Amino acid sequence: MNPVSSPADRDPIVRVSCVRHTYPDRTLVHLCGLDFVVERGQRVVILGPNGCGKSTLLYHILGLLEPQEGEVSVFGVNPARHFNRIRERVGVLLQSVDEQIIAPTVWDDVSFSPRNYGYRDDEVSRMVEEALERVGIAHLRHRVCHYLSGGEKRKVALAGALVLKPELLVLDEPFEGLDPASRADLVALLNQLHRDHGVSLVTATHDVNVVNAMADVVYVLVGGGEIVAHGSPGEVFRDPALLRNSNLEPPVLAELFERLEKHGLALGRPLSLDDAARALLEWGSRTARISHGLAAPTASGRADQSSLPLGESGPRPDAIRERE
Repeated sequence: MNPVSSPADRDPIVRVSCVRHTYPDRTLVHLCGLDFVVERGQRVVILGPNGCGKSTLLYHILGLLEPQEGEVSVFGVNPARHFNRIRERVGVLLQSVDEQIIAPTVWDDVSFSPRNYGYRDDEVSRMVEEALERVGIAHLRHRVCHYLSGGEKRKVALAGALVLKPELLVLDEPFEGLDPASRADLVALLNQLHRDHGVSLVTATHDVNVVNAMADVVYVLVGGGEIVAHGSPGEVFRDPALLRNSNLEPPVLAELFERLEKHGLALGRPLSLDDAARALLEWGSRTARISHGLAAPTASGRADQSSLPLGESGPRPDAIRERE
């Protein structure tokens, strides 16, 4: 994790440099500290508590706000001044899908953008069908949007965002209000879009539990918009204190293994349940071998402690002793 310098510039499609914006109520958001950079093909998560400036950052990327200070570049242009040059290359999924869905039926809503851009009827039909298939809701094409579930509405809005096949998809709190199953379904769908179609993703969220599953790079924002850190999910979650100081609750696994380490049991910092289970089971297996005298003895006749515990570093817990 790098708290003091920006990522290397490797053909970025988005760069936001020290942007300042003051709202009419005098709320100041100063997106500084680190440059915000998105490289082609990356999955980037903006992680921060509510009210920290995540949406303000997205609005500048989308060209909905023009910076009063600083610079914003999307596909090489200022999006606020040259929106027409990037509008078909950027899709957006808003936090409130009810504000994004504007037509009575699924088909009408998803077809709005291509119709608005003047595509022929046959092209519109093809584009809509492809978008519905991509998000798995072709069976809903003639349904009334008002009667859909929250997860289904989210997919309709996503199909509308994807119908023009954008290179960059911007998502503002896309998991808000979703049940665990719908949230997991959306994460899987976004990852599939990234994997199969090369869509770059920028997702703003305060939900730390989805980050590891859908991020290559994480930026951490605090109140007022300061970007305090960036790194891989593993690098960011290795520092639970950083998250707490940013008014974020660390993932349960990060807290659990941090506490174990404080008690002398260093098992690393697994990010997934599978990795955590593997670490604990392997540690238990090694402990059992020690308990039954199966570990390789040293010259002193004692079992070799180097095999216990599993982890990156740290002392062994006092409670664990090999038998005489």
